[in-house]
Amino acid sequence: MKLSGAQAIVKALELEGVDVVFGYPGAAICPFYDALLESNIRHILTRHEQGAAHAASGYARTTGKTGVCIATSGPGATNLITGIADAYMDSTPLVAITGQVSSELIGRDVFQEADITGATDPFCKHNYLVKNTEDLPHILKEAFYIASTGRPGPVLIDVPIDIQTRDIDFEYPQKVDIRGYKPNYKGHSLQIKKIAEAIAEAKRPVICAGGGVVNSDASKELLELVQKCGIPVVTTMMGIGSIPYDHELNFGMLGSHGVYTANYAVHNADLLIIMGARVADRAIGNPDGIAQRAKIVHIDIDPAEIGKNIEVYIPVVGDIKRVLKELAAIARKGDADQWRRTIEEKKEEHPLKVTDIKNGTGYVNPKYVLRVLTDLLGEDDIVTTEVGQNQIWSANYMGIRKPRKFITSGGLGTMGYGFPAAIGAKIGCPGSKVVCISGDGSFQMTMQEMGTIKQNQLGVKVLLFNNSRLGMVRELQKLKYGCRYSQVFLDENPDFIKLFDAYGFRGRRIDDNSQVEEALKEMLSDDSVYLLECRVDPEESTL
Repeated sequence: MKLSGAQAIVKALELEGVDVVFGYPGAAICPFYDALLESNIRHILTRHEQGAAHAASGYARTTGKTGVCIATSGPGATNLITGIADAYMDSTPLVAITGQVSSELIGRDVFQEADITGATDPFCKHNYLVKNTEDLPHILKEAFYIASTGRPGPVLIDVPIDIQTRDIDFEYPQKVDIRGYKPNYKGHSLQIKKIAEAIAEAKRPVICAGGGVVNSDASKELLELVQKCGIPVVTTMMGIGSIPYDHELNFGMLGSHGVYTANYAVHNADLLIIMGARVADRAIGNPDGIAQRAKIVHIDIDPAEIGKNIEVYIPVVGDIKRVLKELAAIARKGDADQWRRTIEEKKEEHPLKVTDIKNGTGYVNPKYVLRVLTDLLGEDDIVTTEVGQNQIWSANYMGIRKPRKFITSGGLGTMGYGFPAAIGAKIGCPGSKVVCISGDGSFQMTMQEMGTIKQNQLGVKVLLFNNSRLGMVRELQKLKYGCRYSQVFLDENPDFIKLFDAYGFRGRRIDDNSQVEEALKEMLSDDSVYLLECRVDPEESTL
């Protein structure tokens, strides 16, 4: 069929099963937006391009589909950069489509020109500058394939305006064959057998479940293995939800902001099985020391991650779901019962503490709030977080029962991520309650997306911990800079309740623990937008 380049893009999105895109129009992407009028694809007009990228990410991470965001050239495209980098760090499948100035003007610094392919090259799986309209069908096909296969990640397609307006004979490829890109899904059977033998021989085994377990939808297979072999499990932040929070073999999140028990288990293990995790610095601070004491098994879809940060005894490249299924079939339980009892004792000796705040102090304890919220949410409800103290409190004190229900910015640590991600999550999972847990600092990064929520009537809840501080930085300055506080005071915050009211949203402010349960029940009583602002003591720490 004869289609313009813009129509070809829309048709390709339809053929890829895309039902929603997030974006913000401009002159260089107008042909695409004109063609979109003839499509049933839903478009969510965000209030900032960064919000579009984060919303597409939230949609992708809750549904398992590839998120799509759209922007114009120049500043529109560069405003996507933070969201693209965030998706890269957290292995989120994302296709970003940007308009570009006309082909003959590229490189002449004309109005709203920016080299977005060059700018995003370090943190894209791949990107394209389209030079021929005839190339659009196979580029779109390749982009979705690359973004969603192997280790997921973002792909950018930069489309000059003249490419969008030229006609082509549209024919969409049925399959993709890219030389040099052949993701390996099946783990080496001999290596998997070695893991099974190591489990049988180990006295102190530990599994570290990362975001790859969630991305691979491998939680069922993980549970089968750990229950068969009785292996304690710890998670990275991105791995939260891969095993139910209240499972007897789940010992919490490890790392510099994790719990004592998880860190004790990892540092005293004789066999550490890392699944779909990057061995990042916030998760494992001294990888060389751990590798000297324990046999390290690393299972990952991305061969570049294996051995990058820690010496590995048994490497396995493959899809975690497939590897775990094969491993569970041959694994035998070792003699690790005493080890498990030891970890359970450590958990009892070092419980997560919820500091008692007496009523009448004018503050609410955020850790207590999250414990109550856990009891009120269903297992299919979704929590997104911003970045800062709110993120660490949520990671440790929220009880997440299923994968894809805890959405946060792990690798890049992006303030402003959680609120637009909640938009994408709610659109992707309209039957679930979606609660964005935020701090007063991070919420103000992307709070303009209240307009997006209003326009699309999305019942996103916001639980705002307000301590009038950049709390995480303040805590760092307290611990490492002798309480020399520099630029962490947010003394002129807006009245968030009035701000929500200006959009016609309901809200409530509480400052006493006695109000928490009733206020949370009110927030969750229906599917409308609601702000629950909690006054928090600036001295409240993440520890």
